[in-house]
Amino acid sequence: MPDQLEQQLDDHVAAAEAMRGLVPVVREVAALLCDAFASGGVLYTFGNGGSAADAQHLTGELIGHYRRDRRPLPAVTLSTDPTVMTCVANDYSYDDTFARQVAALARPGDVVAAFTTSGRSPNVVAGLEAARKNGATTVLFGGGDGGPARAHADHALLAPSNQTPRIQEMHTLALHLISEIADEWAAGTESTPEEPTA
Repeated sequence: MPDQLEQQLDDHVAAAEAMRGLVPVVREVAALLCDAFASGGVLYTFGNGGSAADAQHLTGELIGHYRRDRRPLPAVTLSTDPTVMTCVANDYSYDDTFARQVAALARPGDVVAAFTTSGRSPNVVAGLEAARKNGATTVLFGGGDGGPARAHADHALLAPSNQTPRIQEMHTLALHLISEIADEWAAGTESTPEEPTA
């Protein structure tokens, strides 16, 4: 019988292999982001705990760069401002922490991406719902069947696992694949300096 660590490695490999079935959705979401950036849109990301870290990871890859030197792409993670987060949580409810920010910021042409392993976090579900109300396109990085958050997602990248660690690992893989496509697109659309004329 494999020990616990070997079992986790086997589960990771199985989930990663099953991600091949999500390649079309990855391409779809990447194209959506590139189209939004081309039209002046912004990506807003959010999540709780480890999923907040994944949301920040995607934002960092887009504003910084993944593998190519290219212009920064507009992305914001809504869990990174402790003043706003604690203000909303204190004056309203923790369930409103993302929805209130989305209502203030997201507009048609923007993309709002939520990261959640369970799909049940009330503030994540409310954030996606608020994004749709504002006319933004919604993306869910989830797992399993997506939970209640799935009902508010225009596009769903559901990791093929019900285990939180494996879902988060597949989210990292998905955001890296998306970053690869966005990197290539952004680098390819940059204007080259004109040759000086004599």
